[in-house]
Amino acid sequence: MAKILPSLTFEKIEAFTHVQRLLICLSTFLILGGAYFYLIYMPKSGMVNELKKEYEELQIRLARAKAASKSLEKIQKQYKEVDVEFKLMLELLPDKKEIPSLLESISKSGRDSGLEFLLFKPDNEARKGFYAEIPVKIEVEGGYHDLAMFFDKVSRLPRIVNISNISIKGVKDSKKDTKKDAGRLKASCMATTYRFVEAPKAAPANGKSKKAKGG
Repeated sequence: MAKILPSLTFEKIEAFTHVQRLLICLSTFLILGGAYFYLIYMPKSGMVNELKKEYEELQIRLARAKAASKSLEKIQKQYKEVDVEFKLMLELLPDKKEIPSLLESISKSGRDSGLEFLLFKPDNEARKGFYAEIPVKIEVEGGYHDLAMFFDKVSRLPRIVNISNISIKGVKDSKKDTKKDAGRLKASCMATTYRFVEAPKAAPANGKSKKAKGG
């Protein structure tokens, strides 16, 4: 990413007009946004859909294995195979206890990339069947190389994290040291991670029958 983006010195940027600076910010946004969409967002979105399909297929296989009660040995073998596949799939979806450490990993990726966090706010989760989406509002400030490094680090996390609604703006020169602020960007986005949601346990089927016998 660093080789794709143009290298601009502070002296050159300072000599640019306001329109030229806006064009630089717009070009940077298009390059980062396009690279993220095609290299990170699309593959991650496809992975979530594939996990959903695999989960539904595994549920069908589990139901069929339980129904085939004629051969106990065969059922146990099939169940173990499906259980192994199911656990491997769930490794990409953390449970509720692992969410804080995952959010800390996202935040650490930004700090390690040299970004300054202005906002890091987890929002209410949304249930989507066997998994739940956990959105996190993020606002950071830094150079475009720092932003590119942050997106790359997030894409390499062991858990699924999608970043969407990216907005990048140039930082206005509000301080005396304009050379230090030149080229800095303010970016906001939504980082969405996912967690596994266990199905609710079914109520005992013989609850009513016992009550009836007792009566």
